[in-house]
Amino acid sequence: MTRETEWFKSSYSSSSEGDSCVEVAAASGAVRVRDSKDLSVPQLAFGESAWAGFVAYASGRCQ
Repeated sequence: MTRETEWFKSSYSSSSEGDSCVEVAAASGAVRVRDSKDLSVPQLAFGESAWAGFVAYASGRCQ
């Protein structure tokens, strides 16, 4: 039985921006990212450590 991927948007996403956000989903050994306004385009996949590094950098916790 396969489980459907659970996508989520950041709590910082504004409802006034419509669907102009990225969505993120945890997958086996990876983090998947997609464009919420065009689900037909390819998704990106990042290793867990690469994604953690990106989040740390983007949030300013990494100098």
